[in-house]
Amino acid sequence: MRVLVVTGLHRAARGRTVDALLAAVPRSVAVHHDLGEISEGNVHRVTRDRWGPLDHTPVHLDHLCASCTLREDLVPALLRLAAEGEHALCVVEAWDVVEPRQVAEIIAAQRELELAAVVAAVDADRLLPDLATLDDLRDRALDIAVEDDRTVAEVLAHQIEYPTAIALHGTRHRSEARSLLEQFNPAAAVVVPGAALAQLAHGRFDPEAAANRTNPAWARYCPRTDGRVTTVTWSRRRPLHPERTHGALERLVSSGLRSRGRIWLAGRPDTLLVWDAHGDALVLESGGPWLDALPGAAVEMVSEARRVSALLDWHPVVGDRCQHLAFTGIDMDVQGLVALLDSCLLTEEEAGRPLRTDPFADAL
Repeated sequence: MRVLVVTGLHRAARGRTVDALLAAVPRSVAVHHDLGEISEGNVHRVTRDRWGPLDHTPVHLDHLCASCTLREDLVPALLRLAAEGEHALCVVEAWDVVEPRQVAEIIAAQRELELAAVVAAVDADRLLPDLATLDDLRDRALDIAVEDDRTVAEVLAHQIEYPTAIALHGTRHRSEARSLLEQFNPAAAVVVPGAALAQLAHGRFDPEAAANRTNPAWARYCPRTDGRVTTVTWSRRRPLHPERTHGALERLVSSGLRSRGRIWLAGRPDTLLVWDAHGDALVLESGGPWLDALPGAAVEMVSEARRVSALLDWHPVVGDRCQHLAFTGIDMDVQGLVALLDSCLLTEEEAGRPLRTDPFADAL
């Protein structure tokens, strides 16, 4: 049985996308787990077709969490539907803040199921406000776990960046929304909801390729400008000065809606640092060693995607060590951003000298 996943923070847009798929694809059915009351111990599985609900079942789980719901109930439900043989396509409608990668990988691991596509449903009117908001999920009562400290912008960005198709709803701000979506995820086709969605049911989604494409430790980013929306890429061969970089973090992160990539910090010649920022929230963490820091035998154990990326960055002196960041935003001060980034680089006079302090020492 073919399976298509529809994800999205914007509930109404997501529901309309599912409706359009059910109407366009014969012998299709949709499955949705309602996690709205998961904190009270209530999860419901809703199954429907184009004519309406078929089943509404309380789900009893050993542990109430999104991953347990996927593993313990969604997969068995899909396998039962596949075994019955009545449906050509099952549309899995993910809950508001469930990110698509987890859903896609667990479905693709089942031999009886064929993952056709992952689609993000987006409301053009809500896209920019939700990417720019400082709210976390708890502020909107959208958290589905005790320690769910994700932000609204983070969840929405991940939902947009992972799929290879995005269904864009709404008419206001549509052009600007399309530009944002295409720059957040250049690999995705932005489609009009309707009968055209049926074509996606005949595709084949590759979770490994999607994970590689979205991993900032080796992803490749390209500059682009569409009207007010711009993506700036910044690549350099010198390390960043820890003190100046730390002092500029707030201004750098706030310069765009989204920034991602990898950096090389002076004093850490072996460690690739992953930069992953949404709104005003930055995660800076180790992405493992630079390939040039690995012994030859260990390089063969690294993923092909990372080896290819490293070869594209390779320099005869510093290997794959580099800065490669992408900033996407609206009405950005591109020259000011590039100048600020350049000012954080280690100068020729500073190269080889010991660092006085490293403000990142306790955090990384």
